[in-house]
Amino acid sequence: MTVLSTLLPKDYGYVMLVGASSVFMLAFLGGKVGSARKRYGVEYPTMYSDTVPEFNCVQRAHGNTLENYPQFLMLLFLSGIEHPRAAAGLGGLWILSRFSYAYGYYSGDPKKRMRGAYGYIGMIGMLALVVRSSLRLLEVV
Repeated sequence: MTVLSTLLPKDYGYVMLVGASSVFMLAFLGGKVGSARKRYGVEYPTMYSDTVPEFNCVQRAHGNTLENYPQFLMLLFLSGIEHPRAAAGLGGLWILSRFSYAYGYYSGDPKKRMRGAYGYIGMIGMLALVVRSSLRLLEVV
């Protein structure tokens, strides 16, 4: 028996795997930015192009994911303490939604990024689980 298995629920491994898989998602989206830099000739350290909006769409898809990533990790790991399977499912949904978001954005029509809006189900679901666990810990409910 490991220290982790005495502190965390048995199914917390699913949460950890979802967290680990999110690293691959970030690497994939980052790689797309690198490819877009080459395709559109946007050199480092330029973050956004004044002339190539298509590059900006690829960059923003990755940037928005990075902006939301700390909240995702916090909600995933905290909600998974008491609800590991639900947290893993909701976290996996958020990760899938980031691909939908990115590919919608990559189309060059920023409105199509909303194809990934279903990721809010994952984030709000994990937030609800964290609040529920917090209230139970405080013996409010």
